Amino acid sequence: MRGFFEMNALEALFTRNSVPRLGEPEPAPEQLENICRAALRAADHAMLRPWRFLVVRGESRGRLGGLFVEAALASTPDMDQQQQDRLQAKTSRAPMIIIVIASHVEHPKVPAIEQDLSAGAAAQNMLNAAHAQGVGAMWRTGSMAYHPRVMKGLGLAANEKIIGFLYLGAIVGKRKNLRPEDPAEYFREW
Repeated sequence: MRGFFEMNALEALFTRNSVPRLGEPEPAPEQLENICRAALRAADHAMLRPWRFLVVRGESRGRLGGLFVEAALASTPDMDQQQQDRLQAKTSRAPMIIIVIASHVEHPKVPAIEQDLSAGAAAQNMLNAAHAQGVGAMWRTGSMAYHPRVMKGLGLAANEKIIGFLYLGAIVGKRKNLRPEDPAEYFREW
């Protein structure tokens, strides 16, 4: 199955890093299923499942790029063609994009910020699952994640917001070297 492999959980957590250069192919169906299942195991106070996901691939990437350009032109009508082309091309940087959406649920004990964090945890689980299977992944946001026209174009409701765009595909080129981190620099007894 196209280089499919798995690594143990701790190895995946200790070695995961973002992969900015991605190419074909997109994740295989079994890999994608694992990535999606991992999202659903994120920390989730009161089990609200305050998230949803849009999978963008094939020609839909071009439509998403067009939506980005439309949104940018609404804010900056004098944007030149070269800037428009660069913005359009952003959605072609990987064969698949998963848009992570926080979908807030009214709850007396779980504020919206906790639900955003839960959706972020789902995104991180997806990145870890991708890495554990040898799939390259990159979490991107940028101004288009917050643009009202993009949110409307993607069908977001008033209680929803984009947490990030997860770009997925085959790793192109060399991976960056991770510098060793010392937990003692960040953790202290209280």
